Amino acid sequence: MASPMRALPSDPARYVQTFNVFLANSTEHQSTQEFLEKQLPAVIASIGNGKSTINVLSVGGGAGETDLLILSKIRARYPGVTINNEVIEPNAEQILKYKERVAKTPNLENIKFTWHEETANEYISRMKAEKTTKKWDFIHMIQVLYYVKDIPATIKYFHSLLDTQAKLLIIVESETNGWETLWRKYGSSFPVQDFCTYLSSLDIKKILDPAGLKYQIHEIPSQLNITSCFVEGNEDGEMLLDFITEVCEFSKTAPPELKRQVMEVLRTPACSVQRDGKIFFNNTISAIVIEP
Repeated sequence: MASPMRALPSDPARYVQTFNVFLANSTEHQSTQEFLEKQLPAVIASIGNGKSTINVLSVGGGAGETDLLILSKIRARYPGVTINNEVIEPNAEQILKYKERVAKTPNLENIKFTWHEETANEYISRMKAEKTTKKWDFIHMIQVLYYVKDIPATIKYFHSLLDTQAKLLIIVESETNGWETLWRKYGSSFPVQDFCTYLSSLDIKKILDPAGLKYQIHEIPSQLNITSCFVEGNEDGEMLLDFITEVCEFSKTAPPELKRQVMEVLRTPACSVQRDGKIFFNNTISAIVIEP
């Protein structure tokens, strides 16, 4: 009998709900922002040298909050320079929020925004069909590579668009975190279909090393409070389990033995630490900065 489990991204509304619960219970957003505040200035220190326009490509820009932080750092390093910021984002609702955020943000006069409502794959296909080879000074792909079909080809393509002083920033799960333990063990039991591939910094290194590409990895510590996952019937807990497994209604649709094993491994030291009566999942992420 076919499993009733469905891949979470097949229900975009549920996905956004679970993602918001994840953000509310994790330090990932703050940790990423802290990395961008403290480490990004060194990463972008030479991307615009001698240029009157800096070209920035955001792959999976979402609602724009992180993008605007990145742009503020580029503007601070290169005051007065025109920034051409193009965004690839398939979700129309997210683009709308991004545009609203831009409208409310002061001092963006020297930044030109262009939005492309399409996936990374669609963007690549369109550029190849148009025979367009525009060069970029900074490309960032933050927590987005899980949703592309051919990860090595996608990295290779965007890397090929880097100008001489440019940088490609990829942020994904760290090979040291709890997702690595959970997904290496049970990922094949989850109905990921074409929507999502689990990957970590380990997988990215396996792509970059044979290609001989130069890169640096910055580990960004982060944690996720999953205590509510162990409270039967807790709505937030069920949402978090959906997000962690990428399964829609995991608690209700997973085979009982799979659910038992997943709940068991989530409690182990390989995934989580227990502190003050709470369970914190290791959500450390990796920022990988790749040279041209």
